[in-house]
Amino acid sequence: MIELIPAIDIIDGHCVRLTRGDYATQKVYDSDPVNVARKLEKQGFKRLHVVDLDGARSRHIVNADILRRITSETNLIVDFGGGIKSYDDLQAAFDAGAHMVTVGSIAVTDPERVIGWLQRHGSERIVLGADVRYGRISINGWKDDSSDELLPFLGRYLGAGFSKVLCTDITLDGMLQGPSTQLYAAIMSVYPDCHLIASGGVASIDDIRVLNATGIPAVVFGKALYEGRINLNDLLQEFPQG
Repeated sequence: MIELIPAIDIIDGHCVRLTRGDYATQKVYDSDPVNVARKLEKQGFKRLHVVDLDGARSRHIVNADILRRITSETNLIVDFGGGIKSYDDLQAAFDAGAHMVTVGSIAVTDPERVIGWLQRHGSERIVLGADVRYGRISINGWKDDSSDELLPFLGRYLGAGFSKVLCTDITLDGMLQGPSTQLYAAIMSVYPDCHLIASGGVASIDDIRVLNATGIPAVVFGKALYEGRINLNDLLQEFPQG
């Protein structure tokens, strides 16, 4: 059964959502991300995806204090990403209570460093971020597109020992037009042992049903939740989280 992972994106201390990663489109949903995390736990979620959008833009971790509050005030399993460019950033996230850290841009710019982190902390704690736009990996808060194509990029890191991949189709992120199911199915057909976390475009419970039927292990969603397009009672009744 698919794992449900609600997302909290942070800018200026607020819980926000963007459209296609464009900071000019930010919409604030709550002034306190910790309050949102507490509500999500109370509703029955076990896992949380936290994105430091300030960190992604600044290229270093910014919101470690908010992460620390979330992990100290809830029992949620938190994976954290955004701005992880150095070992100090990685350690700051772990010190603030992150169970897992997602690394994206630096996996393109400094593969040896990232593989070193994997060897030190293990595949249960380091998640590979693969933010893709028209088949190529995007970096630096989605502002730049690299020359790395998605499937070979994944192959290199899965071959190096990664097992968890968070893949976001940037063209659909925040659009509420449905996820890139064909893309995720293609990944799973090539790499069936990958623990793929699909992200971007979820607009309804039906979208999650399709991903589950396709065999996608996990899904991150945010805007549909905050916009009230998903009934949480129905969602968690159909997909109870262990």
